[in-house]
Amino acid sequence: MATIEDIGVSAAINILSAIIFLLAFAFLRLQPINDRVYFPKWYLKGARQSPSHGGAFVRKFVNLDMRSYLKFLSWMPAALQMPEDELISHAGLDSAVYLRIYLIGLKIFVPITILAFVVLVPVNWTNDTLEGMKVEHSDIDKLSISNIPFGSKRFIAHLVMAYAFTFWTCYVLLREYEIVSTMRLRFLASEKRRPDQFTVLVRNIPPDPDESIGELAEHFFLVNHPDHYLTQQVVYNANKLAKMVKEKKKMQNWLDYYQLKYERNTTTRPTVKTGFLGCFGSKVDAIEHYTSEIERIEKEEAEEREKIVKDPKSVVPAAFVSFRSRWGAAVCAQTQQTSNPTVWLTEWAPEPRDVYWDNLSIPIVHLTVRRLIIAVAFFFLNFFYVIPITFVQSLANIEGIEKAVPFLKPVIEMDTIKSFIQGFLPGIALKIFLILLPSILMFMSKVEGLTSVSSLERRSASKYYIFLFFNVFLGSIIAGSALEQLQSYLHQSANQIPRTIGVAIPMKATFFITYVMVDGWAGVAGEILRLKPLVIFHLKNFFLVKTEKDREEAMDPGSIGFDSNEPQIQLYFLLGLVYAVVTPFLLPFILIFFGLAYVVYRHQIINVYNQEYESAAAFWPSVHGRIITALIISQLLFLGLLSTKGAGQSTPVLLVLPVVTFYFHKYCKNRYEPAFVEYPLQEAMRKDTLERAREPGFDLKTYLASAYIHPVFKGDDDDEKFSMADEVEADQVLVATKRQSRRNTPVPSRHNGSESPSLPEIVNDQRL
Repeated sequence: MATIEDIGVSAAINILSAIIFLLAFAFLRLQPINDRVYFPKWYLKGARQSPSHGGAFVRKFVNLDMRSYLKFLSWMPAALQMPEDELISHAGLDSAVYLRIYLIGLKIFVPITILAFVVLVPVNWTNDTLEGMKVEHSDIDKLSISNIPFGSKRFIAHLVMAYAFTFWTCYVLLREYEIVSTMRLRFLASEKRRPDQFTVLVRNIPPDPDESIGELAEHFFLVNHPDHYLTQQVVYNANKLAKMVKEKKKMQNWLDYYQLKYERNTTTRPTVKTGFLGCFGSKVDAIEHYTSEIERIEKEEAEEREKIVKDPKSVVPAAFVSFRSRWGAAVCAQTQQTSNPTVWLTEWAPEPRDVYWDNLSIPIVHLTVRRLIIAVAFFFLNFFYVIPITFVQSLANIEGIEKAVPFLKPVIEMDTIKSFIQGFLPGIALKIFLILLPSILMFMSKVEGLTSVSSLERRSASKYYIFLFFNVFLGSIIAGSALEQLQSYLHQSANQIPRTIGVAIPMKATFFITYVMVDGWAGVAGEILRLKPLVIFHLKNFFLVKTEKDREEAMDPGSIGFDSNEPQIQLYFLLGLVYAVVTPFLLPFILIFFGLAYVVYRHQIINVYNQEYESAAAFWPSVHGRIITALIISQLLFLGLLSTKGAGQSTPVLLVLPVVTFYFHKYCKNRYEPAFVEYPLQEAMRKDTLERAREPGFDLKTYLASAYIHPVFKGDDDDEKFSMADEVEADQVLVATKRQSRRNTPVPSRHNGSESPSLPEIVNDQRL
């Protein structure tokens, strides 16, 4: 069990690591050779030029201006100076609202920390309960609720603080939900024209023996949305072609590498082995080999393109349907199209750069099976991850380590080594075990068949949060408490075990303190250093870059990484809310995380990250819901903890809190969430009216013509083969169609043998 000395060693290591990372960043960002690594967003916007152009040779690589080094911390105030409105214009609403998550953490926990240290810490410290109990504990645990005597009236202070913390958290969440929903509506109202504002994604288009998917979609919407339908773009299954394009780009990179290598040393032609991983097989000329490989792929690529054009099976039963107005698109996206709710399914189309094209070819009937398989796989992933979590907890138990490796006992018993093991090793081990998890969860989300990058990230974030709750939070508490109090469990009567657990759970705060310092202090400081992108950029710059365009492609600005970062933030909310009443000593460590992370990520969003999409803060209901979940969990755990401390009479008083919190969440969901799910028709009509008044002659059809063409087709000579269908005249009375089973001509149906009434006949009958 970690003591104050162990926590001090861990704090020293992590603070030193954070300072080293920040100083290294402050130095490296000033060097001209690294400018594209630490300011790529400005290059992508065309607002910054490389400082390496012109001047002395040394100045192209090293900053010789000594005065600039005296202002090495100037990036911190610079990151805070940009106003929020300007930040939204510069980086988008998603980025600005994401930063508000850190601000919420500060708004919630600053008052809670002050109140907890003023009220609860003195109440907990002025007891000697743990001294008389036969359980492992440290001085830190004397600051927790574990040090309160069984059945003491001092628990009234904790009850009052639980109410105060709940009401304050709900107030902050209510204000933030109102602010963010207002920001979203204002952003949508002021946003420039985008293709997704006029476009709906239609899926599960029923097959027709007489018409293609494109003709069928055009006919359906001309009949059912005659005044608003504009054009449509069918979806092609181009996944195989996309793989070929990706493979060709990889081959081109190798060809560029060997050509540059040969240009630098023309005496020797570079060679490569054609076998597995380039380590086996016959040795051939590298330039000729990759040139022939590119020619082979180009030939296969041309054949695949021709196949996609001619083969009707390459068209999937889905289409991007565009309308003349936002109002028409909103009506279509938010209503049921037919009496059969399983066909002609409509939803708002993601913006073009947000579309995840690989999943559009998945038949919608397969989605339920896929999600069931992933749900089962996710359950077993959670279950089997208990093993490494238990191992991590065993690292915090010195006695267990000494029993496993008794020959290391003299080394382990050294004060410095012991403090390192208990105060630092468990946190870093847990972080290592979690490194690959976001990639695994993202893969699982892709298998589920979601069609946009933003929805993939939100689904992956939900999985990650569930995993962190069950494995990192509950798993660490249960496994850690069992390992530390094993002797107590074995040498006491059964009716005393719940009481011992109630005492042991607050003691796991020391483990979470070490984790917060490793992940939330050193980890965040390491984020701004960008060591991996720095190394990769210079490797590409040296081996692959020929032109300025190549150098621009070598930049890796990255993005926020909502799928991995947001669940981690939610874990800190969970820890803070759970331990605010139980062990307030953890709160300052969480406050430092929120403060440091807000400054670091604000700098990264302004200068580095290039967000892949813009969802107008569609993720906020999930953020709000997870904080509410953490609050309810903290209330239930506190209720259970008091029941083991002889304060069972407080149960009715505490049961009020989760009930009130649940109905508060329900109120927020009904009041604010519709703004994140539906697009108000009033707003759509207002924006359409203003736009028609300002640009009466705007050619919307041309603007939308190539918006939703698969990226592998864009820029090709045969672009027009995949562009949206030609517009049908709006004043056409009858809708042209090839269908034999149509309702708009008197031609008999081949399916039922009877005559179908024409559209004019139906209208006349209705008038009569």
